[in-house]
Amino acid sequence: MRREVPLTIVFICGAFMAFQYFVPHYASATVYEYALNWTTIISIFTLAVGIGSLVNLHSDRIARRKPTWRYSIVTLAALAFMTILGVSSPDALSNPTGLFMKVYFYILSPVQATMFALLAFFIASAAYRAFRAKTLLATLLLLSAVIVMLGRVWVGDMLTGWLPEGLRFSYVANYILDFPNTAAKQAIYIGVGLGVAGTTLKIILGIERTWLGGGK
Repeated sequence: MRREVPLTIVFICGAFMAFQYFVPHYASATVYEYALNWTTIISIFTLAVGIGSLVNLHSDRIARRKPTWRYSIVTLAALAFMTILGVSSPDALSNPTGLFMKVYFYILSPVQATMFALLAFFIASAAYRAFRAKTLLATLLLLSAVIVMLGRVWVGDMLTGWLPEGLRFSYVANYILDFPNTAAKQAIYIGVGLGVAGTTLKIILGIERTWLGGGK
């Protein structure tokens, strides 16, 4: 019964959510909206579980004096501070001049911008190591990456500004992004969609049971 009950619930809910799109009826839409409300409620509980896991993880690091345990103190202090600010201010999100939004705009946003700026250098370093023109496909990848990068900065226009518009780096970069890149992305999306659909059917039918904790 420990496995049959969850499998039955998943089968009923999954089958209903899959077939309700093909039933244009008021009752079906009402039940669907009701199920979405329950999904929101459940997501709130998962948020609480995630916060509890975060607190336990960093509390253990602090208690055991693990490497970088001082950063765990900063993490927990920031979590408590922002939580108190959000709970004590009902209009925290709608008041741009409040302390909550000031902390968000003047502390969190610059930190995020810094992280993404550093990430660009890591990507460039990884691309330098990966784009080795040893094969034809690797050469095409290298050329495409160089053209797109030069087409996004002023250096590209400076180097090819004297050429006709159709031969400039900016135009070629846009063409690569709009057509070959878009086609590849759509193919990946289709493959991911088919994979998700297949995995979903396996879960609904009880073939895939690893979400129960492993085993058959």
